[in-house]
Amino acid sequence: MADLVLATDDTGDAEIFASLQGEGPSAGTPVAFIRLSRCNLACTWCDTAYTWRFEGDDRPHRDGIAFEKRANQVKLSPEKAAMKVAMLGQKRLVITGGEPLMQSGALADMLEHLPDIAVEIETNGTTKANAHLDIRVDQYNVSPKLAHSGNAAELALIPERLDAYAADPRAFFKFVVAAPSDVDEVLALVRAYAMVPARVFLMAEGTTSEALRERQKWLSPLCLKHGFRMSDRMHIHLYGDTRGT
Repeated sequence: MADLVLATDDTGDAEIFASLQGEGPSAGTPVAFIRLSRCNLACTWCDTAYTWRFEGDDRPHRDGIAFEKRANQVKLSPEKAAMKVAMLGQKRLVITGGEPLMQSGALADMLEHLPDIAVEIETNGTTKANAHLDIRVDQYNVSPKLAHSGNAAELALIPERLDAYAADPRAFFKFVVAAPSDVDEVLALVRAYAMVPARVFLMAEGTTSEALRERQKWLSPLCLKHGFRMSDRMHIHLYGDTRGT
């Protein structure tokens, strides 16, 4: 049985914590979080670059910081990770990253020990859960990466996967938007994959309340115009851009 590879919090322990979900359709819900390490994409504005941009990784990021892998990764058995989640006493679990579906097998093993918890997975939409994991998932928060993320479209926007998520009633789409022109790209994807607008969220890119509020001024009328939902980043307003929140 493979171990899970997790991100670390500021103490060096596994980043497993209780908080309010800050984004998307479950915003405001009390949940347990588990943050996994590693990602197959590299967004230039990623606010969890400590999960993938380790020393020796030359993929671009606007901050230019390379993190020491040993200090920012920790391995836990699925059983031990489940025990830490259970101790938080929450009814819902958000599995995030990095890209958590890179570790589908170990996640499925972990959830065997958490039979009564609702499961929400945050994914970039480029891969899929194996059958053993998928059967336990109640909600997918799919965040395809637009051109401004710095990822090549052939890596970030995989037609087979977008088709599958668009057809899955458990899936919601959450697009990170940095400029009004990004919404044109969203509209093209919504048309191409027949995404239901009511299941599409637009979320301003930003790691401060000031940046989010400034972008939301022009983002909110665009959501109204096109029938999309707007997601805030509540945790940023409450805790700032910090780990374990």
